[in-house]
Amino acid sequence: MWSMKKQNKRGAHPGQAQEPSASGADAAEWVKTRLGLPVDPLQARVLRTMNKRGILNCSRQWGKSTITAAKAIYEATHVAESLTVVVSPSGRQSAEFLRKASGFVRKLGIQVKGDGDNEMSLALPNGSRIVGLPGAESTVRGFSAVSLLLVDEAARVSDDLYMAIRPMLAVSDGALWLMSTPFGKRGFFYETWANGGADWERFRAPATECARIREGFLKEEQATMGERWFRQEYLCEFEDAVGGIFAPELVEGAITDEIAPLVIR
Repeated sequence: MWSMKKQNKRGAHPGQAQEPSASGADAAEWVKTRLGLPVDPLQARVLRTMNKRGILNCSRQWGKSTITAAKAIYEATHVAESLTVVVSPSGRQSAEFLRKASGFVRKLGIQVKGDGDNEMSLALPNGSRIVGLPGAESTVRGFSAVSLLLVDEAARVSDDLYMAIRPMLAVSDGALWLMSTPFGKRGFFYETWANGGADWERFRAPATECARIREGFLKEEQATMGERWFRQEYLCEFEDAVGGIFAPELVEGAITDEIAPLVIR
């Protein structure tokens, strides 16, 4: 049985090893030594940053779910009684994220256990929880005081769902991270990347800068997919929607307030 007694906000239970505070430890080194996960320089930056607003625009197979699952475990183990929520387009994707996080929990020598309330969840001995939610606006409400809010495959998450989850941070002033491969010039992921302002720390991870993805494989993908899909899936570029007659920037440039609309009576 896990006791909830006699624990401090950044402390451990009696007899449990004390982790350094989240602000005083090197998250990248902790992930490498405690979780056994090798990280490249960009992944180390993602782990180390203390910015409360982060957006990760990355290639397919770059490892975004793995590195953000490690980030979630770091938060949960270093900040007692914290709540991390991950939202994905589907329950299956959130479940996959929780599976990766569970693997890291086992590496810490902690028994994997749910919180007793949510189907996709992890509960740690220090009272922290990680909860995975499906991509339905009607089912995500009710969470508050979230310490870390992760939106996985954010380009595929609806704007309605994004607006529904943002208030989870109102009281806690927690951190918000958006992670995805681009999916056209649409939605909150693109708008945040292009126009989100200086509050957002941006990380771009194209496949051409990832040592884990072979150059020969990328050449094969480029020949098979064609330029548009290849640039989107592997080069982190936001492509125009297929089927548009005019590029969005041409349409936006043609809009003016100087000409009064024609009213037909």
